[in-house]
Amino acid sequence: MKINLLRLDLTKVRLDVHHAFDKAIGVEPTSAIAKRYHAVAAINAGFFRLDKSEYAGDAAGVLILDKRLFSESKDLRAAVGIINGRSATKVYFGHPDFRASVVDDNYTGIEIAGTNRERLKDEVIVYTPDFGNSTRTKSGGVELVLRRGKVISIDRRGNSPIPRDGFVLSGDGDGGDGLIERWKVGARIRQHKVHSEVMYDFGPDIEKERKRVERFLTFDPDVVFKLEDVTNGVPQLLKNGKIDITWEEEKASKSFAEIRHPRTAVAKLKDGKFLMITVDGRQPGVSVGMNLQELAEYLLSLGATDAKNLDGGGSTTMFLDGKIINTPSDKEGERKVSDAILVTLRNKTRK
Repeated sequence: MKINLLRLDLTKVRLDVHHAFDKAIGVEPTSAIAKRYHAVAAINAGFFRLDKSEYAGDAAGVLILDKRLFSESKDLRAAVGIINGRSATKVYFGHPDFRASVVDDNYTGIEIAGTNRERLKDEVIVYTPDFGNSTRTKSGGVELVLRRGKVISIDRRGNSPIPRDGFVLSGDGDGGDGLIERWKVGARIRQHKVHSEVMYDFGPDIEKERKRVERFLTFDPDVVFKLEDVTNGVPQLLKNGKIDITWEEEKASKSFAEIRHPRTAVAKLKDGKFLMITVDGRQPGVSVGMNLQELAEYLLSLGATDAKNLDGGGSTTMFLDGKIINTPSDKEGERKVSDAILVTLRNKTRK
């Protein structure tokens, strides 16, 4: 097996999650994202929609960047949260859940199925400026365009422009009917009333162990929320110094868990350091990869107390000092991904 380990002192570096092209959709090589932000190191991060559609790169789970919600969570899957303090970075692991609604001053509201992704049958989706210039939807639905909390237009043609100082509520079928039944042009839906109730269990450092507390994430980028960046993974590997693999609870497949694949993961170590790991795979004679049990046991042997598995397979990539140091499994080499965890030095001079 070919394994790369990067052990980090979080008092000397900071961590940030960045999405390809700094939008909610799109794919880009991990190395390109890292170079754009002058990172000294990076690994690929969350799972994402991998196809040739215009929605390629849509996060397949929670994604929060700079306290802004880019994508909702899915199936209580594992997530990594980051806070960059003045003197140190803190990392938290958890299992977020997503529930959202938009509400006006009269407490009239409607449930939101998701944010910044393809709209499906009977859903209402919120599109924010982070998605791009327009919703990319087809005709047949209903779209309410809002600026500064006020509905300025209602359109059935699809692909509505997304105001930089607002958002679009896009409904299909029953969802679209629900929008036009509730609001007309001129209706006010206050920004602070647009919220996502996101449930987190990020451990005792933020909340009491296993207690879920409602957090409110408005679509206003100035929202105050403890976690700056959050990216998704599947599944949890270690918890409190013990192997605790939750692939069934997170609705991953048995083959994903038990077959050896290339892997990318992160872990907290007993000594307080943070570990990034890539395991190459699908390359007989070079590296066969690991199953989740093997990965969890290996991390435990290194002194890890808590660990999460990130996107792997052909996405597995570790970047360090300007180059890729692992061997990605795709024939074409490094795969384009949705987002990456970047490492930058707190002090510009390397010690």
